[in-house]
Amino acid sequence: MGLLDDLKSEYKIGGITQRLIFWNVGLFIIPFIVFSLLKLGGILVPALDWTVGGTQNWLSLSSDPADLLWKPWTLVTYAFLHSGFLHVFFNMLWLFFAGRMFLTFFTQKQLFGLYILSAIFAGLVFILGYELLPLVRGVKAPMVGASAAVMAILVASAVYAPYYPVRMPLIGTIKLWHIAAFFIVSDLIYVSVENTGGHIAHLAGALFGYIYIKLLQNGTDLSKGVSNSITFFENIFKPKQKHTFKKVHRNPAPYNKKTTTQPKDLTQQQIDDILDKISKSGYDSLTKEEKEFLFKVGK
Repeated sequence: MGLLDDLKSEYKIGGITQRLIFWNVGLFIIPFIVFSLLKLGGILVPALDWTVGGTQNWLSLSSDPADLLWKPWTLVTYAFLHSGFLHVFFNMLWLFFAGRMFLTFFTQKQLFGLYILSAIFAGLVFILGYELLPLVRGVKAPMVGASAAVMAILVASAVYAPYYPVRMPLIGTIKLWHIAAFFIVSDLIYVSVENTGGHIAHLAGALFGYIYIKLLQNGTDLSKGVSNSITFFENIFKPKQKHTFKKVHRNPAPYNKKTTTQPKDLTQQQIDDILDKISKSGYDSLTKEEKEFLFKVGK
């Protein structure tokens, strides 16, 4: 129970990056465990088989646009599924890194909104690519993985703060834009060699990350649409509180006694002030001390 309690605690106190990792890893591990136990007991339900053609076929994104008409939810669900251990491991490793970079400058809601919107955009470009590109035209292929959304988060961070220093093992300190450029160039090289659909989605995610930051700098935050939608549905399903009227006798407050309020946490107040400064004047307007403070907090 100790491990389970630790995981619950980490999920509750962790930010949106940790929760996205929990969701992705959970949707990869739990179905395999359940279906393995069913097979071990001699129970085999083909419709619930977690493979392409089984359950994953209902949640993975198909390159055939006709499939999107009867399972439109796959534009989002594919970004939380993975085809193998190494696939989910490396995607979550880069999600942790890219998420930490992004949250140095932006909010948790913006990260989640970017994850969802970039997945939808990359999914649509993936389908369009299989309709227009001669190399893959007419081919029907499924796609799963969070890499397109992770690419969007990484590129968005690099576009906003291209010269942000990043320490890499065995390499040393490099600029954030160098990392983003490496992945973009790699996708451009391999898009016609292998996993064409995956590389198309990666490049689409990178493009959306760039567009998101440019629009944000001009005053348009696309992620607000996702945040507002979540708030709307939360309010619909939130149980209404019943108000009971009670007569309560209270002693009048002394005339000269002032009420006190709980002061806001100093660290959080510093973070809020710095983020406000970034939103108004950009990252370069920060002092050296403010940048170091953000870097320490982001760890």
